[in-house]
Amino acid sequence: MLPGFLARAVAVLLDREGHSLHLRAAGAALIVLLVVMLTGSWAVIVAEQGARNANLTTYPRALWWSVETATTVGYGDFYPVTLWGRIVGAVMMVVGITTYGMVTAALATWFVGREKKRRGRIAREIGSDVHALHERFDRLERLLAGRPKDD
Repeated sequence: MLPGFLARAVAVLLDREGHSLHLRAAGAALIVLLVVMLTGSWAVIVAEQGARNANLTTYPRALWWSVETATTVGYGDFYPVTLWGRIVGAVMMVVGITTYGMVTAALATWFVGREKKRRGRIAREIGSDVHALHERFDRLERLLAGRPKDD
């Protein structure tokens, strides 16, 4: 069930029709983050296996560590002690920071785009009202000046 859901989610997020570029980029970044967190959890367990004072010895602990590392929270309850474990951690940090930055930028772009559309609609409405007012003023000026209508 889950692989089918993930395949459908990937297909929807990466579909070129009907979705804006920033939404597709944010979706792709989240998928990359998820994959890096899952594989990074496994990789850190492999890197830390047999190391003295290793505390990342089970997948649930490693998964929690990957979440707090990718979000840059870093509680310090779990941490890698080997060089390769720290390299995996550095990759997790870079991918996490990049992903959350892309998602934030996508949301900001979406909000700005909505506001721009709203302002454009209002400007069109005001523009048509202003044009109608100009026509009325022109008619009034002609009437006050005693000139006939220019039709």
